[in-house]
Amino acid sequence: MDEMRIEFHEEMEALRSDVIRLGAMVCETVGRGTAALLDRDLHAAQLLIDGDDVIDDFCLGLEERCCQLLALQAPIAGDLRFILTTLRLLSELERSGDLMVNVCKASRRIYDIEFGPQLRGLIEHMGEEAAFLVRTAIDSYVDADTSLAAALDDIDDRLDELQTAYVQAIFTSHSVDNLNLQAAVQLAMIGRYYERIGDHAVNIGERVQYMVTGWLPDHPGATRPAAPITPSPGSDGDALGPGTDSGPDSGPAPGEAS
Repeated sequence: MDEMRIEFHEEMEALRSDVIRLGAMVCETVGRGTAALLDRDLHAAQLLIDGDDVIDDFCLGLEERCCQLLALQAPIAGDLRFILTTLRLLSELERSGDLMVNVCKASRRIYDIEFGPQLRGLIEHMGEEAAFLVRTAIDSYVDADTSLAAALDDIDDRLDELQTAYVQAIFTSHSVDNLNLQAAVQLAMIGRYYERIGDHAVNIGERVQYMVTGWLPDHPGATRPAAPITPSPGSDGDALGPGTDSGPDSGPAPGEAS
């Protein structure tokens, strides 16, 4: 039995090491995708798009290993939370890689468009912040550091502020530098892709907190109490379904005209 437990924990450590490797691959993808965009390098962009299959296959293999551990080892408590958190991390990291594929696809659509130094500088900074957030999220996972995991939400504010400034710079470039509308839309989408990478890093931080403590951070929408049911006049209140209000002041149902 002891040998089985030793093998189990060795497999979990190998899994942790491979997640670190996956995180490094995604960080490298962020840097390469940003460089391809700024350099208007179609070849580099295509290489990154084609290389996304490697990340996808790697994620799939790690997911299968997690499922095998769940099925064969029946982990409990902290070990179970570690595997469940790892499964969630795989999804967040794989989606971050997909977002950089989207950046490269957008860069191919605007490869012949010149955009000014302000936009270039903001793109470079967004790429750096996005990669930093991914690295920090992986560090919090490896070290089981709840303080670092909780700080990711605040760190992500920097990327949000950069994206806001970036969108404003696009409007300015459109009106002042005659940046065409199609290019402006593609550039705005690129900013959104970087911002979403930061959101995935924050999600990883929340799951790391769950892994360590067993509790997920509160979400205001999830903890908001349900609105009380108001029975219609003359009813006993039991004939109405949950959340239904057929009183005289009730408004139109969703999708109906008022």
